[in-house]
Amino acid sequence: MGEAAVSGKAGNGAEALPKDRVVAVVGAGTMGSGIAQVAAVAGHPVLLFDSIAGAAGRGLEAIAANLARMVAKGSLDEAGRGAILDRIRTCDDLAALAGAGLVVEAIVEDPAAKRALFTALEDVVPDDCILATNTSSLSIESVGAPLARPERLAGLHFFNPAPLMALVEVVRGRATDPAIADRLLATAAAWGKIPVLARSTPGFIVNRVARPFYAEALRVLAERAAVPAALDAVMRGCGGFRMGPCELMDLIGHDVNYAVTRSVWDAFHNDPRFQPSPVQRELVEAGWLGRKSGRGFYDHRPGAAAPDPGFAPAASVPLPASVTVAGSLGFAAPLLDRIRAAGIAVESAAEQTAGPGLLRLGGVTLAPTDGRLATERAAESGGQLVLFDWALDWAKAGTIALAPARQTSAAATAAAVRLFQALGMSVALIDDVPGMIVARTVAMLVNEAADALNQGVADAHAIDLAMTRGVNYPIGPLAWGDRVGAAFVLCTLDNLARTYGEDRYRASPLLRRCALAGVPLLNEKEQ
Repeated sequence: MGEAAVSGKAGNGAEALPKDRVVAVVGAGTMGSGIAQVAAVAGHPVLLFDSIAGAAGRGLEAIAANLARMVAKGSLDEAGRGAILDRIRTCDDLAALAGAGLVVEAIVEDPAAKRALFTALEDVVPDDCILATNTSSLSIESVGAPLARPERLAGLHFFNPAPLMALVEVVRGRATDPAIADRLLATAAAWGKIPVLARSTPGFIVNRVARPFYAEALRVLAERAAVPAALDAVMRGCGGFRMGPCELMDLIGHDVNYAVTRSVWDAFHNDPRFQPSPVQRELVEAGWLGRKSGRGFYDHRPGAAAPDPGFAPAASVPLPASVTVAGSLGFAAPLLDRIRAAGIAVESAAEQTAGPGLLRLGGVTLAPTDGRLATERAAESGGQLVLFDWALDWAKAGTIALAPARQTSAAATAAAVRLFQALGMSVALIDDVPGMIVARTVAMLVNEAADALNQGVADAHAIDLAMTRGVNYPIGPLAWGDRVGAAFVLCTLDNLARTYGEDRYRASPLLRRCALAGVPLLNEKEQ
C-alpha cells in the first residue's frame, strides 16, 4: 500500500471490499459521479442513484466525458474506457441497491436529508453492507443517530475532483465498528487513494487545520497591511504554497469557503480561532464569489488586467560589502548562505544578543518576525528596524515580505530592500502587522495541527499527510513546526495573543509542552 499505509492503519488484517461487490453511490452531482468513476475504474460494478429525474444520466455523461479526456491524453485506451462505462449503471429506485456491498452517500450537506436516506437504506441493503457518508463537515454521530445499526456507518470524505485528488479521510464516529473503518481504509487504498483515519470532530482533519490559511490572510487584508496580489505572491514565493489564500478562495468560491468556516465555527461553539471574517462576508453579500461569478478578490472577467503585487522597485542605494549577524537566526540561518553566495561577507558580532538573532547592515537591523510589531521592537531597541517574513526554503525563496517599523527611515528601508533584491528576491513592502504574512499563517497552522493531535483527531503523520495530499501544502504543518522550532512558534503565538488580546491566538497545550521539553511535534503522542 506504500504511502497509503503510513497513516491508514489498515494493517490489522483488514481486506478491501472485493472487486465483485457492488458499490452504490447516492447523489450524481460532481462529487457523486466522481466517486462512481473512481470505484468503476478500480473494477467494481457501480450503481449511480439520484432522486432527481435525469440526474443519474447526466452524472454518467459527465463520467463518459472525463474518460474521453483521459483517452485523448493517452492515459486510457478506448477498450479501457468502454470497460469502465460498462461497469456503471444508473437507477432511480433505492430498491435497486439491495445487493450493494458499499453505499457512498454524496447528497446535499443537510443532516436531516442524510439521516432520512440512511434510515431508508437500512431497509434495503444487506446486513454486511457498509454505509458511508461523504460529508465534509457533519458529525458521523449526527448522521447515524437514528440508525438501528450505526456501527456500520463511517465517513468516506473524498476531495473534489474525486478522480484526481489522492486524499480520502476515513472518519470513525463513536459508534463506528473499527473493523468497518479498517475495511474502508483498505478499500480506499485499493482504489489508488491515500487514506487517513480521523475521529469525527468538526472539520475532521483538513477542513479544521486549514482554517487559519484563510483566516490569517483575511485578517491581514482587514488591517490593510497588504493587497491580495502581494499577499498571494508572498505565500507562494516565500511560503512555498501552490496558491495564495486569496486566489484559492476565489477558486473555491467565497460562498462555499465562508459556509465551511461558519460550519466549523458553529460546531466549535464560536471559538474565536474559527471566527468568520467580515471581509469575506461582504464579498458573499455582494455576490463577488470568485471565478464563478467573475469577481472576488480579483477581477476574473474577460479582458481584466492581471493583478499587480506592487513589489518594491529596484533600490538604488549601494549594496553593503558585509552584514553582521548577532545571535542565532535559528531556522533562518540558511539565509546567511544565500547572502554569502551573493558575494556579501557575513561577520559575527563581537557581542552576541540574547533571544532571536539579528542581522545588521550599517545602521539598519533586520530580524525575522516573532509576532511582535516592528514598531514595538524598534521602540525597545532604539534602532532602525526592518522585519522579514518566514520562508519555507531560504535557498529557493523568490519573494520576501519586509515590514519596517514606524520609526524606520526611508533610507534604512531601502537598504533592506537592496539586500534582498541582491539575493534575487522580489520584495513586498507591507505595513507593520503582527506576524506579517507567512509567519502568522504558519504559526496558526502548526497550532491547529497540534491541537488536533492533542485531541486525538488523528495521529501526527496522518495530519501532515492529509494537509500535503488533501490541500497540497508544501510540507505538513507539524513538520513545519519542527523545522521552525516549537519554541519559536510558541513565542510567535504568545506575542500575537498579547498584541491582539484575543483568545484566537492561544497556544495549544501540546505545542507548549513540546516547546518547553524540546521535543519534536511529529513524535509527540507516539512515545
